Amino acid sequence: MKIGKLTASQLKEVIFNNIKKKRKEFLNSPGIGDDCAAIDLGEKVCYISSDPITGAVSEIGKLAVNITCNDLATTGVEPMGIMVTILAPPSTSVEDLQNIMVDMESECTVLNIDILGGHTEITDAVNKVIISVTGLGFGTKDHYEDKKEILEGDIVLLTKGTGIEGTAIITYEKEKELETILSPSEIDYGKSMMGLTSVVKEGLLSSELSKGMHDVTEGGILGAVWEVAELSKLGVTIYRDQLNVSEVTDKICDHYEIDPLKLISSGSMLIVVSPQNKDTLLNRLISDDIPTFEIGYFTENIEEKYIYDSKGQRSDISEPESDELYKVV
Repeated sequence: MKIGKLTASQLKEVIFNNIKKKRKEFLNSPGIGDDCAAIDLGEKVCYISSDPITGAVSEIGKLAVNITCNDLATTGVEPMGIMVTILAPPSTSVEDLQNIMVDMESECTVLNIDILGGHTEITDAVNKVIISVTGLGFGTKDHYEDKKEILEGDIVLLTKGTGIEGTAIITYEKEKELETILSPSEIDYGKSMMGLTSVVKEGLLSSELSKGMHDVTEGGILGAVWEVAELSKLGVTIYRDQLNVSEVTDKICDHYEIDPLKLISSGSMLIVVSPQNKDTLLNRLISDDIPTFEIGYFTENIEEKYIYDSKGQRSDISEPESDELYKVV
């Protein structure tokens, strides 16, 4: 099998088809494009999400916190706490673990969340540090029941840009190689993108007006768009020129011959909004210093998922496969 998360088809066949819902307290079932479980607590709903970090070494603590909190942010509720599992190879030092925990706690302080517990183990079953984080947040029952159906004509917004996390990871892991094509300031810029990997702020700002959100992880922006369209049973039209790929990301992707639109991008949030609320939400995000771009819209036919380039040439948006990151690191 290919490195990376399972494809949507594999998830449906091997994972979801073997899960049977048994308890009435669980309000939803696992599905493509649905980032969190929801548990009925009466007047409140508890949202839970879980994610590992496997493709990075540098800044792994920061990423581990952010990718799980980002999933929670797609529900429009504030992340409150995380459970952490760390599996580390025998070559790991006490100082390595210390640095990871300092890094995680620093990011938790920024997001105002607590580390609730977990498990830490040295094992020869892994050859580098693996961190898995489970996060939770709480919302009202009314907030959960107020979810709006995504319809034909609804607008797709993207915050910040494309390939954010992948650019940062590759810059850290391949710095020496990249010095042949990037200036010192460009290297610094690529690394600085690690500081953009949280989407909690835009998730909370968009909660009231959005019809749905999805953070852009493995599979990149095209994978995220495909997943939201599948979940909504709609088609989608996207315009490449509006995806805001940075010059540094473009240079790195050209060097390694990978597609920036299929590169992991924690730090980017896909937000679906009605045409009537689009301008209000755009103004809200941009006025809070979150660059946001209108990148396309949903269409009626689920089989029609297209991206148009600057010349008007159309390509299909297909089911995501292994992320481009794994071709490099």
